[in-house]
Amino acid sequence: MSALSYFLERDGIATTGISLVRENTESMQPPRALWVPFPLGRPLGKPGNSAFQHRVIAAALALLDRAKGPVLEDYPEDAPAVISEAAPACPIAFAKPGGEATGWAAALCKELQALMPWHDLGRRRRRGRTLVGLSANAIQDNIEKMGRLLDDGRLPLDDLAWFKAATEDAKAFYLEALTAQPGEYDQQELENVLWNQTALGAAILKFNKDFKAHPDTATLAVITAPRIAEHPESGS
Repeated sequence: MSALSYFLERDGIATTGISLVRENTESMQPPRALWVPFPLGRPLGKPGNSAFQHRVIAAALALLDRAKGPVLEDYPEDAPAVISEAAPACPIAFAKPGGEATGWAAALCKELQALMPWHDLGRRRRRGRTLVGLSANAIQDNIEKMGRLLDDGRLPLDDLAWFKAATEDAKAFYLEALTAQPGEYDQQELENVLWNQTALGAAILKFNKDFKAHPDTATLAVITAPRIAEHPESGS
């Protein structure tokens, strides 16, 4: 869509768009774009909330008043939280570092092994389809490497591209495994489990915190957690 907008603008048709992946939009530099901090697949936020969705659309259309670009603005609101008493019926007891596991690598590897059968089941149900595969490395290798980095107190500053791909694969793996659990659950409920109950969620949030504290501002391009995961109290 970013590329198409250039052709339309060349013919005098002003364009605007909504971005879910800020890094991609920054690299493509479309004439006008509104970045929204919502889960993939939900460019307007929470389903069924027409008032919120209209505000997102209005913010995107307001960018048409900008005569020159590229323009990339951040939408200031997080999507309203889905209030539900349900939780995925997951038989896995997620263990964050500090319990039986002695460190990040041990906790992450243990958690991954517990989720493997569920991910395999989900993949069979989807006839082999999966969103995992952005990284050239196996999920086990990526998870172990992330754990070692945290245990050593290091950031992957020499391989940010690997880290971005590895975390995207890990998040996809976890969500695909969770959807194979018994029951039907909203995407936001699954995201809540990922960010608030798993060692992986805690690990990515730790990386994000350390990246933000690093003096090299270029590292902010690899932030991989939505704002609502970092500041859950802002969701309402």
